[in-house]
Amino acid sequence: MSGWNEKAVPDQSGRVAVVTGANSGIGYVTARELARKGARVVLACRSERRGHEARDRLLGETPGADAEFAHLDLGDLTSVREFASSFPYDRLDLLVNNAGVMALPYGTTVDGFETQFGINHLGHFALTGLLLPTLLATPGARVVTVSSGMHAVANIDIRDLNSERRYRRWIAYARSKTANLLFVHELARRLAAHGSDVIAAAAHPGYAATNLQTAGAKMAGRTAAERFMRVGNRFFAQSADAGALPTLYAATAPDVTPDSFTGPSLVGWRGAPAPSWRASWTRDDRASQRLWAASEELTGVTYDALKS
Repeated sequence: MSGWNEKAVPDQSGRVAVVTGANSGIGYVTARELARKGARVVLACRSERRGHEARDRLLGETPGADAEFAHLDLGDLTSVREFASSFPYDRLDLLVNNAGVMALPYGTTVDGFETQFGINHLGHFALTGLLLPTLLATPGARVVTVSSGMHAVANIDIRDLNSERRYRRWIAYARSKTANLLFVHELARRLAAHGSDVIAAAAHPGYAATNLQTAGAKMAGRTAAERFMRVGNRFFAQSADAGALPTLYAATAPDVTPDSFTGPSLVGWRGAPAPSWRASWTRDDRASQRLWAASEELTGVTYDALKS
């Protein structure tokens, strides 16, 4: 992987990709580079204005690209179902579960889930399950879920998935990112048992300068914290372009394996894509199965395509 960059992304002509949260940051860069290599890319975003602006920007930066906006609010399961039911293509080569929120003040989604767990994990769990029949029908398809090195801060609490007993914004974020990795672990296991060649893998951007870091502090009115995050982004973080490389690698490189976790090579902080350390609890079969069962119950999405 040494020296791997966006120029090494293989030709994507004829492939269809969905990237959630593609209006900014690493999601936008991921969508742009896939489109640059010939993929038809769906920018799945909550904000119609920002989604259309991102599409227009992408088309301006990548003349001849095939990109479109589609509305998707991962904090609203009705929106997730509408996106999946209206998906217009008979193939889906790549689903990039990128969208996320970080360290927000306590809140709940439309469906009553704690916001970080609801958007970062449950929304993507539901989306993947609803699109799974199309993924299974597409040879060589992949599902790439973006987690974080911050997952190492906390394991999930299966008895309190929605942080109802006590809410600590950074612990809740870390648990949602652990949930991402447990989801990938269990999805990879179930796909293998089904005999499918769909690859489920994970990636993380290291410390990349995006608006993810400042959004939570801004919402809470924590001016000093927002300023601190901006300084960190300016002087210590790598660019969003560099932060997207692990996702692009997991999405396109030929040697990616199921349940792999790709991140920056330099202590998981920055640099070219490389295999990334992950906490042992993210490969706990019992925990991943319990989270899966709870996620099916909470979302009503049951992954029937893997049960036949």
